[in-house]
Amino acid sequence: MPLQPPYGKQGVLLVNLGTPDAPTPTAVNRYLGEFLTDPRVIDNLPGVAQQVLVRGIIAPLRSGIVNPFKPGGSTKLYQELWTENGSPLKYYGKVVTEKVAQELGEDYVVRLAMRYQRPSIASALDELLAEQVSSILVFPLFPQYASATTGSVHQEVMRLLSQRQTIPDVKLVNSYYEQPELIRVFADNARDLGDLDRYDHIIFSYHGLPQRQLKKADDCNHCYVVDGCCDTIGRVNQFCYSAQCHATTRAIAAELGLPEERYTTSFQSRLGFDDWAKPYTIDVLEAWARERGAKNILCFSPAFVADCLETTIEIGVEYQKEFEKWGGEHIDLVPSLNDNPRWVAALVSMIREETREAVV
Repeated sequence: MPLQPPYGKQGVLLVNLGTPDAPTPTAVNRYLGEFLTDPRVIDNLPGVAQQVLVRGIIAPLRSGIVNPFKPGGSTKLYQELWTENGSPLKYYGKVVTEKVAQELGEDYVVRLAMRYQRPSIASALDELLAEQVSSILVFPLFPQYASATTGSVHQEVMRLLSQRQTIPDVKLVNSYYEQPELIRVFADNARDLGDLDRYDHIIFSYHGLPQRQLKKADDCNHCYVVDGCCDTIGRVNQFCYSAQCHATTRAIAAELGLPEERYTTSFQSRLGFDDWAKPYTIDVLEAWARERGAKNILCFSPAFVADCLETTIEIGVEYQKEFEKWGGEHIDLVPSLNDNPRWVAALVSMIREETREAVV
């Protein structure tokens, strides 16, 4: 057991992906420029080429900064997403951080950061260290591990701390995709919608990743080599994003008592022309509508802990329109965790478990 530091408090850094400061072309361009130049996000281009492509073409076009009087697609989507409280991702992040801090008590100092834009990881670490914490728990708000999300957060934290003369004890949370309390919150959110038997099918839709990234993370020649490589999770694929997503699905389905034929695990938000993790959510929806005459679909988004473009807009608006074109009627989205008290309680429980030896 490590020595118990009797001096400082336990620091907790909650980190989500990020969001523009405002739904404007300038702010969206700035956000996309930072996000898409992360080499863990776009990993198949040399650094200079990536910078030129993203900052010179992709971000300006998608944000509409080249013509601010005609915002690009991404800016329009953020304008649809925005609420009176601003970005839901940031708003709920702040609310949850405050509630978690209150529940944890005076032995903890809790801060929120975004991997891209504000509040930045650098500013949050500065605040924690200014409080003279003895240790820091880095807790990414992504239940499943991926290099482009959790891995990027960990790398940035280590990069920033490596520049300091004094580095406190640091613990990095990798994933919590089967954590029982988390699973129960997702399941309870579905139960709150009423009888699940009224749905023709249930989809568990996760943010997609290029297959090349899944293969790159595979050191055991398992990914897309072994049949049913994501059907179980063990030593050889314990850090595989896709395998963790499937494990989350199985855990929620078991909690709800769903047989295998009632649900499908799929992936959304594909970009570019490379193969991404399959099946694609949009293809699953089309098949159920066109081939099986499905009218009502229930959709979980267990890779996200708060409302965001991928849930509220991509599934709730864009996929809904396509589903109707194919003859479907309703896609009901299981509510995000947001500031649900059960999610706050689950977070507090996980943080206490991770820090039980560090807090006197």
